[in-house]
Amino acid sequence: MNIRSWKRNADSARIDGGRAHEGRCCLHTLRMIWTAVLLVSLPPIAVAQQIAIGEYLVPTANSYPTGIAAGPDGVMWFTEYSSNKIGRITTAGVIAEYPVPTANSLPEGIAGGPDGAMWFTEQTGNKIGRITTAGVITEYPAPTANSSPQGIATGPDGALWFTEQTGNKIGRITTAGVITEYPVPSASSEPYGITAGPDGALWFTEIGDNKIGRITTSGAITEYPVPTAKSLPEGIAAGPDGALWFTEYYGNKIGRITTAGVITQFLVPTANGYPVGIATGPDGALWFTEYDGDKIGGITTAGVITEYPVPAAGGYPVGIAAGPGGALWFTAFGSNKIGEALFVTADLSVSPASGAFRDNITFTGTAFAPNESVQIYDRGVGSSVLASARADASGAFTVTARAPHSPYGPRLFLGLGQRSGKLGAANFSVTPRLILNPNSGLAGSSTAARGYGFAPLETVKIYWNNTQTLLGTVTANVNGAFTGSAALTFEVPAGAHPGVKSVKGIGQSSNAVGKGSFTVE
Repeated sequence: MNIRSWKRNADSARIDGGRAHEGRCCLHTLRMIWTAVLLVSLPPIAVAQQIAIGEYLVPTANSYPTGIAAGPDGVMWFTEYSSNKIGRITTAGVIAEYPVPTANSLPEGIAGGPDGAMWFTEQTGNKIGRITTAGVITEYPAPTANSSPQGIATGPDGALWFTEQTGNKIGRITTAGVITEYPVPSASSEPYGITAGPDGALWFTEIGDNKIGRITTSGAITEYPVPTAKSLPEGIAAGPDGALWFTEYYGNKIGRITTAGVITQFLVPTANGYPVGIATGPDGALWFTEYDGDKIGGITTAGVITEYPVPAAGGYPVGIAAGPGGALWFTAFGSNKIGEALFVTADLSVSPASGAFRDNITFTGTAFAPNESVQIYDRGVGSSVLASARADASGAFTVTARAPHSPYGPRLFLGLGQRSGKLGAANFSVTPRLILNPNSGLAGSSTAARGYGFAPLETVKIYWNNTQTLLGTVTANVNGAFTGSAALTFEVPAGAHPGVKSVKGIGQSSNAVGKGSFTVE
């Protein structure tokens, strides 16, 4: 069963009152590569504004990242639903992962706490977790058995508030770990998302009873029916207009509710987009994820919606949150990636628009500040600098560099003005390359093939001079490469005639072809 069917079946069971939840549902640090990208216009949100979207692969395969939130340490923290870990990603794209002590706990919601730590929910672990910025985890069991904690948010009272989907309660936990629970009046409410409102109360969604709930810090609950029947309200966030905004998964709408309980709804343009997460962006709009639409959307407080496809097909975006540097971050549940959407304020292009590791590439920038230094990064902002340029009096520059090694397919280069903070983004498509060392010798001699620019973790078959003579099979790493001890060592075929011979590597999942050459002496 694929991810989409898994979620659909689970959600249907959940609406019928079952416990089933959607399948989106030692420190391990890796240097991650900025991978897929889309650069698209953003006219309805702001005039002449653009957004660039890139993604980072989570190191653990099939981790199914779900919730995401900004941390007090200037990075983003996220939950890994299936791999049972908490992840941390910097703006430079470096990911660290921390295993949750309780096995198979299915961590889902996450929020920054008032104590400088991150707090998260454990759906089947039935606990609330706390993780310090150093990665130390403490867990607190929920008093109600099998309560299925889901969403979590910091309240105005200095405590964390969370939803208990099957427990049908709203929980409150102090930073010391003391938990209090408040039953939701509707018997089958199944509370899900939660956020602090502008009125000093907490607001939450009820996926089972199709309502929006409000709970005061003293525990008094009021409920408001959503006009669209069986809309399955999920995510909820406080908007910049003093109202609460929420997603309607099956209703395929974005809802707005005033603190007086008046609801307005806006239809998502993509049919069956299934919106899930929602957050206020740095541009004064609300941003949401579309699980089946494979998009993120922006909606102005006037209700104008614009949608943008995520780079990886089958990404199934779920959580979304504003992060450092004015970016939006989201979890791509299906493609096992963390996405970043950046607001572009300068122009950056790269030529050629595609190439392989070590190819010469030229960056051209305009609309930066006059005479400022511009740094172009290997991956995200703050990663190693690929090239530095000095803009002229008009804010333009040209600079050359060598293409770094990256996984196969589209990726993003970012250029940041060091004085103005203006950001440019350029699309680049990575193609594979094979490098042989040595690249010449006699028939029967030994050589090694290193590969770059293949798909992450894919099997690559290496062929001699055509696709008839298989030399061997290797597996690319998470960055799409096989080097060092992972390189393929082989013997030049004994019957090879003198001359330059082609060696090909063919990715078995991407079908990408990387070429190298060997001179038979």
